[in-house]
Amino acid sequence: MAKNRRYEPSGSVRLLGVRHLQCFLLFLGTSVAFAMRVNLSMAIVAMLDTTSTTPGIPVYNWSEKTKSVVLSSFFWGYVGTQVPGGYLARKFGGKAMLLYGVLISSVLTILTPVTAKIGNWQLLCASRLLQGLSQGVFFPSVHTIISQWAPLEERGLLGTFSYVGSQFGTVVMLATSGIMISSSYGWPSIFYISGFVGLLWVVVWVKWGASTPSDFKTISASEKHLIESSIGHTNDETAQNMKIPWKRIFTSVPFWVLFCVHCAHNWGFWTLLIEIPSYLKHVLNMNIKSNALLSALPYTVMLILGIVFAIISTVLSKRKCIPLTLSRKIFNTIGHWVPMVTLICLCYVEPGQTTLAILLLTITVGINSAVTLGFQINHIDLSPNFAGVLMGITNCAANITGIIAPLAVGFIVTDVTSAEQWNQVFFIAAGIYFVGNLLFISFGTANVQPWNDPLPKPQELSLIEQKPSNING
Repeated sequence: MAKNRRYEPSGSVRLLGVRHLQCFLLFLGTSVAFAMRVNLSMAIVAMLDTTSTTPGIPVYNWSEKTKSVVLSSFFWGYVGTQVPGGYLARKFGGKAMLLYGVLISSVLTILTPVTAKIGNWQLLCASRLLQGLSQGVFFPSVHTIISQWAPLEERGLLGTFSYVGSQFGTVVMLATSGIMISSSYGWPSIFYISGFVGLLWVVVWVKWGASTPSDFKTISASEKHLIESSIGHTNDETAQNMKIPWKRIFTSVPFWVLFCVHCAHNWGFWTLLIEIPSYLKHVLNMNIKSNALLSALPYTVMLILGIVFAIISTVLSKRKCIPLTLSRKIFNTIGHWVPMVTLICLCYVEPGQTTLAILLLTITVGINSAVTLGFQINHIDLSPNFAGVLMGITNCAANITGIIAPLAVGFIVTDVTSAEQWNQVFFIAAGIYFVGNLLFISFGTANVQPWNDPLPKPQELSLIEQKPSNING
């Protein structure tokens, strides 16, 4: 019995435990990962500002086409390690995969100014592609860790808290990028600071991060029992050596429903993220990107509502007010069908109705956070043992969808000032939201699937068959 293990009476689980520490570290990790993901979007405006006269700060004369290639290069790498990331997180532990993923991304981020200087946009694209490859393991690894640390009743709260770091990191980057760019260090400071913070997180993660409760030596016996009894503990070595039931996964209806709703979500989300600023500028004569506060507002609301929804979900779960499957469907409906309605309403906003447009945009993006309590955590519901693998598969496909969506917009919108063409884009996104959530309502489930557990070995089956019956001798 380890001397440093603290035992507490059964039922005496602390309000804040090691599982909350792990999710706080995941929140910080998600924050720095997204800060490093979006930093180029903030910096590239200054990088291409040929009117800048700040001494020692290089500027580049790249075309819009080159700019688009540079910005998209991260995502071409990102989709490449989603599925391998889920497998590797199961094999070597989520802690190790997050550690190396963020470490590589942080180093490459710090080197970004030098990379652009010595290799122009070509080498910068290669660097961003490598950053995408390193961060591709992030979400599958986070899902794997949450599946091992979050008791069933707290899964929504802890999962949401871990993932709202994406909004927090985005908001912080939007709010501070102008300050960093206007400093004497110029746009390179964005990469130096975000990369350094990433390295700092790596140090903290090495010290305090853990893949499973068994890996954290000083966890109390009562908390460990709470977690393992809730999720159904599988021996760590057994779990790592379990073969992935690929055939059973790909013939599972709940999995394919999850696959479709994830793709539908990314289509709508990336349409909003990438295209709406252009719509506001060219159709409604608003340049939201020129105002950092307006740019950050939707994501700030998304962050706040995400936490509010998570608290509500946890209360409903602990009081057993509604079944878990129904809870998942309700929150997913809020996150997809409310934005569906506001997207359609946005089509009828007239130029000059600035306040109404900002309100609709904020509601559309902000309330989308409810899907974390819907499909996004559903991977863990279906299969705690293979949650990272499921996330890797669906997130890979969903991010490809996220790449296709802006290309489709470019095909539809040939005149950026045409409200009719933009309306087609928004109606398509609203329709995809509708269909994706309808599938989830009709066929989705939060029940653990039979293929989550390993099939009995042949010798085990023979022992079961030979076992004598206890019925009346």
